[in-house]
Amino acid sequence: MARTFWALGAVFGFLGVAAGAFGAHALRARVEPGLLAVFETAVRYQMYHALGLFAVALLLGRAPSRAARAAGWLFTGGILVFSGSLYLLVLSGVRWLGAITPIGGVAFLAGWLLLGRAGWRAFSLPPRAERPH
Repeated sequence: MARTFWALGAVFGFLGVAAGAFGAHALRARVEPGLLAVFETAVRYQMYHALGLFAVALLLGRAPSRAARAAGWLFTGGILVFSGSLYLLVLSGVRWLGAITPIGGVAFLAGWLLLGRAGWRAFSLPPRAERPH
């Protein structure tokens, strides 16, 4: 599972950089500044949580747990719903998409809480190689 979250972090990081470049170069002249700011928010949160997925993968390599796995899926869902809805809102002009954005935000919040819990527990244990089998 660690490899899955590592790969997701890399893919979302790559796509975040691509989206940021698209916003800075292609969108800047085409959308109003307020919508450009919304797009930039989507990129920023995607990048934060792509990095969060790397943290999940590293933690799963040290101490696999349901909390860490859940954090990874919440970050993934949060990127798709939060950032995805904002991208679609800006690119399509469909305003109701903004109504689902907070669902992704709640997924991010829950993911950080679970990642914190999983990390707290993992780092109160000896490293995996030193644990009795």
